[in-house]
Amino acid sequence: MRKQGVSSKPLQSSRPSQPKRRRGASPGRKLQAPWFSSRTTLGIAVFVAILHWLHLVTLFENDRHFSHLSSLEREMSFRTEMGLYYSYFKTIIEAPSFLEGLWMIMNDRLTEYPLVINTVKRFHLYPEVVIASWYRTFMGIMNLFGLETKTCWNVTRIEPLNEVQSCEGLGDPACFYVGVIFILNGLMMGLFFMYGAYLSGTQLGGLITVLCFFFNHGEATRVMWTPPLRESFSYPFLVLQMYILTLILRTSSNDRRPFIALCLSNVAFMLPWQFAQFILFTQIASLFPMYVVGYIKPSKFRKIIYVNMISVILSFILMFGNLMCLSSYYSSSLLMTWAIILKRNKIKKLGVSELNFWLIQGSAWWCGTIILKFLTSKILGVSDHIHLSDLIAARILRYTDFDTLIYTCAPEFDFMEKATPLRYTKTLLLPVVMVITCLIFKKTIRDISCVLATNTYLRKKLLEHGELAFHTLQLLAFTALAILIMRLKLFLTPHMCVMASLICSRRLFGWLFRRVRFENVIFGILTVMSIQGYANLHNQWSIIGEFNNLPQEELLQWIKYNTTPGAVFAGAMPTMASVKLSTLHPIVNHPLYEDADLRARTKIVYSTYSRKSAKEVRDKLLELHVNYCVLEEAWCVVRTKPGCSMLEIWDVEDPSNAANPPLCSVLLKDARPYFTTVFQNSVYRVLKVN
Repeated sequence: MRKQGVSSKPLQSSRPSQPKRRRGASPGRKLQAPWFSSRTTLGIAVFVAILHWLHLVTLFENDRHFSHLSSLEREMSFRTEMGLYYSYFKTIIEAPSFLEGLWMIMNDRLTEYPLVINTVKRFHLYPEVVIASWYRTFMGIMNLFGLETKTCWNVTRIEPLNEVQSCEGLGDPACFYVGVIFILNGLMMGLFFMYGAYLSGTQLGGLITVLCFFFNHGEATRVMWTPPLRESFSYPFLVLQMYILTLILRTSSNDRRPFIALCLSNVAFMLPWQFAQFILFTQIASLFPMYVVGYIKPSKFRKIIYVNMISVILSFILMFGNLMCLSSYYSSSLLMTWAIILKRNKIKKLGVSELNFWLIQGSAWWCGTIILKFLTSKILGVSDHIHLSDLIAARILRYTDFDTLIYTCAPEFDFMEKATPLRYTKTLLLPVVMVITCLIFKKTIRDISCVLATNTYLRKKLLEHGELAFHTLQLLAFTALAILIMRLKLFLTPHMCVMASLICSRRLFGWLFRRVRFENVIFGILTVMSIQGYANLHNQWSIIGEFNNLPQEELLQWIKYNTTPGAVFAGAMPTMASVKLSTLHPIVNHPLYEDADLRARTKIVYSTYSRKSAKEVRDKLLELHVNYCVLEEAWCVVRTKPGCSMLEIWDVEDPSNAANPPLCSVLLKDARPYFTTVFQNSVYRVLKVN
């Protein structure tokens, strides 16, 4: 028997100073010290990577009892877009060959029937393609040597559920898929340690970064609850990218290798996630004022911009000419930066003061980027697609329509919870980061005032501290994003953890460490952090649950055995992802809502929850070739917050029908003559479109 439980998942929706050689120390010993330090750093990084991997695996298993689920239950546990992403991995591994599977997802007719779409281009499916190739290679090798890859047994479920077979091991596709994700995010923690150690100049700083991440784990990531989301694949490469960029900003070497690594990490960050380009835009927005003021040498800044331009071109090519790569704020900001770099000397000849020279460049950059973004979107014909920037603009301007409400009514796209800053404070993360930020601001303002007072544009002492100014500006950008969209805490919290490593920086706190022992300060802070931090970890470890969804299982089994293979389905976006994944039936709408044509389709499907007439809705569904529409009774009345029920959203969109009765209620009572109820249970009704 499997344990019963209720799953309660939070959303959470200067170069290091070299030690002076002591009198009498041998040259050989001095040469060995950096080697020993590097070996120690790498060893600790490997240890914390394994620790985080074990933590993620434990939380995931505790929450779902994943190892004892059947294949169907595992697929159902990948809710909403997660199920859609996994379906393409499943398609490739079940195809006769890898290339045939790749061709199938690049010429897909099941996702937006009857359209044929390249899902790799549309949905950023490189992670699924790569993992599927690894899985097929792994299975081929294991089969060649006759080695077992999984263990299967029968699992008895509580009444009225029947007995099912459950398999565990890397030979099971779902286990292999999530296993790769958890290994990647385990490695990310090792990278965080190295990042924090490098930024602070001490291994203790790296340890503080790791501990802060663990103590605020529920606020820093949700990979343990939602493994297949794009951020699970993409974010680790942003950590690598920022680590490399920090190295470039700090050093004055002309070595090309860091710039090549920066380019590759940019591409690896952008390929899996459509939101990545906006995050890189905030990075350019943080780097540009540093260049204007003089924190970055012009030659180095030009190289960084050229590397980013090459990254965009490579991503555009690898994404089969996805025009959204060229119409983003990121691409526009790169073009404007390049233009300002070329015209900078001409601007300087205007004879304005240093401050006005800075303001002219900053104003030109912001205005030019916004104008260029809208022009490229219009010219390339992607102005109707939803970008992350559109959601942020809707938040700021309080603009609402059907499409923005579908997004912003979801909890993860809501404003940051008021309790979040309090949770940061209890673990001491927020106070520590605020102190560090204030010190960096104080130093930056003093340095800039010095430059303005002496009318000197470049100062060597400014150039030595550019990485601290960059991290502070990036912190401000991530804070703004997280306040507007709660989901984007995944950028803010880890970055705060990296910034917290600077509490060990003698560059910032040398004045304090000369008065108080360094170790006493750091371990005192860690002791206070660990009080609430351990409580947070204990709360995570105490989440014990088991996935089951009998109503959806009944629905999927009915569809699989009572409809023809070519029957076309429409319904709520999360449910349609499960229908495609587990039954392989064509669907007309799905959760990846950014595309304008798909939003129009979804709007037609969701009119079943409006006040329109049944005939009008039926006629529109027939135009989409829909055979069956899945109606969910809860969607008729559910209201996550004021203004967010489907009826309220439709009343905003379609005020002319506001006086009519809800169509959903009419269909639940008697769907005839335009629809026929062919299946129903406690949650779902399947309506045949007549």
